[in-house]
Amino acid sequence: MDSEAVDQDALGLTFVHEIEELGTRKVVELCPGGRSMVVNSENRRQYVDSLIQHRFVIAIAEQVAHFAQGFADIMSCRRLQRSFFQCLDPEDLDWMLHGSEREISVDDWKAHTEYHGFVESDVQISWFWKIVGRMTREQKKVLLFFWTSIKYLPVEGFSGLASRLYIYRTSESFERLPSSHTCFYRLCFPAYPTITVMQDRLRIITQEHVGCSFGILVKRRLPNSCMIWNRNHLLAREDHDVRTHDLKVATRVREEADSPYSIL
Repeated sequence: MDSEAVDQDALGLTFVHEIEELGTRKVVELCPGGRSMVVNSENRRQYVDSLIQHRFVIAIAEQVAHFAQGFADIMSCRRLQRSFFQCLDPEDLDWMLHGSEREISVDDWKAHTEYHGFVESDVQISWFWKIVGRMTREQKKVLLFFWTSIKYLPVEGFSGLASRLYIYRTSESFERLPSSHTCFYRLCFPAYPTITVMQDRLRIITQEHVGCSFGILVKRRLPNSCMIWNRNHLLAREDHDVRTHDLKVATRVREEADSPYSIL
């Protein structure tokens, strides 16, 4: 990552992150005075470490402690052990902890999606679900991740998510690719003129070789057309999304911070 670009506040980040609490969003400082501490080339590693610690350790410490205590109570009582494991397969426990590996149901996906600017009978919506239905299992997971930051659904499917999903119509040029507001489960795109154009745009955002860090899209020896899209896609994201999107790739930022890839 280019140090000069970071020091020019290109990331627009401070030492805070947003959490959801009882249906409302609140900002939590990663360290004392974090609201006024700008991420730069010297402290970016500290920012990533603090973000990971708060997101994946501190934020769930109480829940994990209660789970561990409850599981310990079960394991310490032979009667509870028998009743617990008799009705639970190993796959069930894996689903509860990791999420379902089953094929994503497009019908379930569609049933839990609402539209703003579009209506369900619009030809673009019909094209969209037809394209999604033709996607491979991995492409569907990548699209869901791009849309929501979730790659594995809970056991209940889309009904187990905290919110319904939304598709928003934008007034942008047809050349622009879809953008997402992952905090609000929103996918945004213009009214593409043909199914071929829409399929091409969705194909690009479901390619695994398009990567991000700190909400800044980077090129990985991609053709010029993809580099142009990366630049456009970054501009399509609101500041809110730039601040939160970095959580998607927090585990990869350490490597990318020192990589030779160019910032677009």
